[in-house]
Amino acid sequence: MNDGTSRDLSRDPSRDPSRDRDEELLLARISAAGGRAHLGRRRATYRAAPREATAPAGRGAEAAIRLLRRAVAEGAHRLRRPGGRTRATSAAARLDLYEHGMTVAVDGRIRVVRYDTTVVRRCGVPSPQGVPADAHVFVDADGGQVVLHDGDFDRPEVWGPEIRRAVTGAQVPQALAALAEGARLAFGPVWITGDGIGFRETSLRWPQVRRVEASDSSVAVRTAGRWQVLGPVASGIPNSFVLHALAGHLAGAERDDG
Repeated sequence: MNDGTSRDLSRDPSRDPSRDRDEELLLARISAAGGRAHLGRRRATYRAAPREATAPAGRGAEAAIRLLRRAVAEGAHRLRRPGGRTRATSAAARLDLYEHGMTVAVDGRIRVVRYDTTVVRRCGVPSPQGVPADAHVFVDADGGQVVLHDGDFDRPEVWGPEIRRAVTGAQVPQALAALAEGARLAFGPVWITGDGIGFRETSLRWPQVRRVEASDSSVAVRTAGRWQVLGPVASGIPNSFVLHALAGHLAGAERDDG
């Protein structure tokens, strides 16, 4: 007998059983993909950010209506781009961060990125509206590209820096080991060795270097009394934050030795 204290959830009109099943199946597939790639423990999940239709100041009600209609029309926009590139922009998308990598689920497809092997570029990429927007472009475990705009998932101010820290932490130790064995590491047209840093015909030895600043499109090196810019690089500098950490370590080591 139903005394009013319990509810038959299967008949609850506010619940969508098929959606619940789809989410459970997707989570199981994400977990399986993370396990196969040995990503370790899941640390955080970020859902697709809601698309807000906000009129620019001074445009008035007509502009707001146009933006609202555009937002509705874009609700069915597919996330997968041709050529093996994926862009996460729908409500069904999710970003999961793990100890050793991350997964991006888009339109039922799961892309895996490992921190120790990925290449990351931070650059302006056209948004679904055709307007350039800041984005991270990753190389996934299969060699494809995954594009994450800052507005694709909730809290980009959290997941963006966290991913960059994780990639730096995973790649700097192995890069230092390679440099100690005499390797030359390339970050686009910028290269470093255990002896110095260079760009095309320009090279500087670490004892000359006081400070290095690496941005997404160029590297600035501070020597005695002046800055020297290595770049700009139109295609962006891959793993610029890894380069920055390595250069800071190597330049600092030379100063300590001196």
